[in-house]
Amino acid sequence: MTLIEFTRNYEDLSTERGFQFEFYCDRCGNGYRTRFQPLATGAISEALDAASGLLGGIFGRAAEVADTVHSAAWEKAHDAAYTRAVEEARPHFHKCRRCGQWVDDDCWNVQRGLCKDCAPVVEEELAAIQVEAAIADAREKAEEIDYVDAARLEETITVTCPHCGAAVPGGKFCAECGKPLQVEKHCPNCGAKIPATAKFCPECGAKQ
Repeated sequence: MTLIEFTRNYEDLSTERGFQFEFYCDRCGNGYRTRFQPLATGAISEALDAASGLLGGIFGRAAEVADTVHSAAWEKAHDAAYTRAVEEARPHFHKCRRCGQWVDDDCWNVQRGLCKDCAPVVEEELAAIQVEAAIADAREKAEEIDYVDAARLEETITVTCPHCGAAVPGGKFCAECGKPLQVEKHCPNCGAKIPATAKFCPECGAKQ
């Protein structure tokens, strides 16, 4: 008895004109498409004639016959083509002796002789852990930051008029009394113009 390989991870692309198959990695899904194996002209005619005779000629077109019925000769040629396709695809895949998966080179741990599900590559796992840790650390730090509420940014900043005490939005003059919002103050000692809240004159140092 011959062992049949790749029974669950392939797609048959064969038609009445020839045979072709795609084999897939059980782990990542990447695939390999085998070369097209054309069917001999005589065999094509035999397959079409057989299907046409069985189905009254309704399904005579190749695309439709592929989904209905094939001649014994076509089936025999198909089996042989599949065997050749397996041999063509085999060098691109590895069978894990632990879980039985067929995987491609990217999913194979060469040093361990197992698929990366059964024997992860330490360096790759450490790199992934480091990235996850960095992301977790960034999230933790972000949660500690006291962000300004967006609504507060839209609030109108107000000032108190030094003359009438009204709360008004900024500007140079009070919207209530019309007087300047900045009160001019002069040092009684040297006469220099100083800020209204100054306790000492920045020019002469005199206490205000």
